[in-house]
Amino acid sequence: MLKHISVTELRLGMYVHEFCGSGIEQSFWKNGFMLTNVHDLQRILDTKVAEVWIDESRGIGLPPSTTTQLDPALPPILQAMASKPIPDRVALNQEMSRAVKLCSHAKAAVEKMFSDLRMGQVIEMEQVSELVGEISSSLSRHPDALISLARLKTCDEYTYMHSVAVCALMIALARQLGLPENLVQDAGIAGLMHDVGKVVIPLTILNKPGALTDAEFTTMRNHAMAGANMLGLSQHFSARVVDVCLHHHEKIDGTGYPHRLAGTQISLFARMGAVCDVYDAVTSDRPYKSAWGPAEAIHRMAQWQGHFDAKVFQAFVKCVGIYPVGALVRLQSGVIGVVTEQHEKSLLMPKVKVFYCVNRRQAIPPTTVNLAALVGIDRIVSLESAEEWGFLSQSMAGPEKTPQEPSHFG
Repeated sequence: MLKHISVTELRLGMYVHEFCGSGIEQSFWKNGFMLTNVHDLQRILDTKVAEVWIDESRGIGLPPSTTTQLDPALPPILQAMASKPIPDRVALNQEMSRAVKLCSHAKAAVEKMFSDLRMGQVIEMEQVSELVGEISSSLSRHPDALISLARLKTCDEYTYMHSVAVCALMIALARQLGLPENLVQDAGIAGLMHDVGKVVIPLTILNKPGALTDAEFTTMRNHAMAGANMLGLSQHFSARVVDVCLHHHEKIDGTGYPHRLAGTQISLFARMGAVCDVYDAVTSDRPYKSAWGPAEAIHRMAQWQGHFDAKVFQAFVKCVGIYPVGALVRLQSGVIGVVTEQHEKSLLMPKVKVFYCVNRRQAIPPTTVNLAALVGIDRIVSLESAEEWGFLSQSMAGPEKTPQEPSHFG
């Protein structure tokens, strides 16, 4: 039986069937081999390869509790209903107040990092690790708070808050995939640093309000290689982090850039980065495009054949929800509201802050409805467009920051 694992999980006695990604220079791996000595193991760990396939029928495997596996059969993406283990949480409103401060702090920290890089200075790894640790702790207390706030960014602060948002999404996705905590930390660092190469891109291109010319797009594509070179030269970042920086624009069908990698040539971390990067990008207002709603983004991304790894995307859907925080939905009872919090076990029963009656065509006092407590009584029947209904921008339709905050639509 073939199993996909991180190189950090390799043990003597395993049969290495195939390496994932590119960059390994040893010739012994091409036809598979039994890992029998520490020297070979160290040679593998010294490469930039992040994952391998092992053959458990020809060597030892990992205990079930430490292997990273996804559902072997992929059901329809947006019907995913598997339970997901959730650590003890604090109340959303309680974490939201912390998350507001953390977002402000994180934006300033990332802005300083990018500024230092433009000046030729070295990034302090301790600062990066500490920031990722703070973001990780916030997600442990309540994952919906920081992720929803990080999405509410202006065009001017996009580059910095995008890094924070992708960091948070990578951490959440890594936990959904069951990765060990040291790799969760690495995933967060990779998310925070994935676009660091944009410091070499002219601001006239980064912030251009219209479509890029072919020449400008070629320049923009250089950010992946530039960022990987920066991180590689620092010698403080793991091979996984550098790989995400270099390959988060690769597509599973081989049409991405910079190396047109396909399938398992793309590392697990880079496949994760591709999903997180695109999701935050399309749900953010940009100089050239208005944001999609979170649920609209999930539904559209699910239709992009050949773009994402299907199992990674399935895990991402379980992570953010079929109706993510911020989604505008209509309930069977005839009211419209905004998803404010995910249910711990079901993707179809979030909490919804309702504020508008469809039949009366008028606003109603904002009320939070817990659909998990109304099974058989009320449910989500459709996604709605804030623009079509004439509400404020859906980007403003986030969860309450404090219990006293009035509705943005009220």
